[in-house]
Amino acid sequence: MNSAILLWLLWHFVGAASAACFYAPFKKVRHWSWETMWSLGGFFSWIILPWSISALLLPDFWGYFGSFSFSTLQPVFLFGAMWGIGNINYGLTMRYLGMSLGIGIAIGITLIIGTLMTPLLQGKFMQLFGTTGGQLSLVGVGVALIGVGVVSYAGLLKERALGIRAQEFNLKKGLLLAVMCGIFSAGMSFAMDAAKPMHQAAEALGLNPLYVALPSYVVIMSGGAIVNLGFCFLRLAMSPTISIKADLSQAKTLLISNALFSILGGMMWYLQFFFYSWGHANIPVDYTYLSWMLHMSFYVLCGGIVGLLLKEWNNVGKKPVSVLVLGGLIIILAVNIVGMGMAS
Repeated sequence: MNSAILLWLLWHFVGAASAACFYAPFKKVRHWSWETMWSLGGFFSWIILPWSISALLLPDFWGYFGSFSFSTLQPVFLFGAMWGIGNINYGLTMRYLGMSLGIGIAIGITLIIGTLMTPLLQGKFMQLFGTTGGQLSLVGVGVALIGVGVVSYAGLLKERALGIRAQEFNLKKGLLLAVMCGIFSAGMSFAMDAAKPMHQAAEALGLNPLYVALPSYVVIMSGGAIVNLGFCFLRLAMSPTISIKADLSQAKTLLISNALFSILGGMMWYLQFFFYSWGHANIPVDYTYLSWMLHMSFYVLCGGIVGLLLKEWNNVGKKPVSVLVLGGLIIILAVNIVGMGMAS
């Protein structure tokens, strides 16, 4: 396996680790509604950081974005909004199915759709069957899906052992939302593919290949921000049980603490895609569609590792932990299969 592929794996792992940890600071927020917390963290991750970093990287910020036609920017923005819808459905899926079952279904669907739909839309899907590298990649995607399922099953065993149940368990509603989440969350993968002209323009301006995808996040995440922030603001304005006024009436020290934790969570969320772009830059052009598969697989793997480090699996018995380790090993096997496919 050459150095470029190893870097691809490394940076995607770092990004996925950040994704697996980003919600930890949010758990420290006290006496705020989820909508206020999510809006503040999201404002930094979807607006402040993408715009600030792009302004630092680009020699002419407005000139760069003004050089693209509406037809180029529109699909990038709309796919970002599509991801935003999936992001909202993700939270609702957890509410009705619980973490493990919800993650297993949602991540499994978005892994398949986000990975394989791109070559399908490009008319290159059948070509994957004609080469050893393509065949191994397809096998790797299938093995990764099995690994995600095994890790999710381990989580289900854990929840049962601890007596944890979804807040409002509803199988029919939860499955529908999980499917919607899986489909719409793949919008981030589609947005990255649609943004290739933006990446090429950034590279022509002399940006380091590691950073060429970052300016496109201004458009992608703006689409997601409008959907997420719009949803949160509507909830804050219309729900009788929550309000921004009540959230901001807390003691000054708590307000500062909540704000800092929310911003930290937002920054960690952004870092997953910061390093995603680094990994994406190190992948051979014929295999760029596999970045999403790797990100999702590592996300599930890192989530399990973080849970073990935080002692969330204590007192659940040997079977759930053994199944978790088996699922992690399967995901690692999948990554190696994909790596061999690219190296062949």
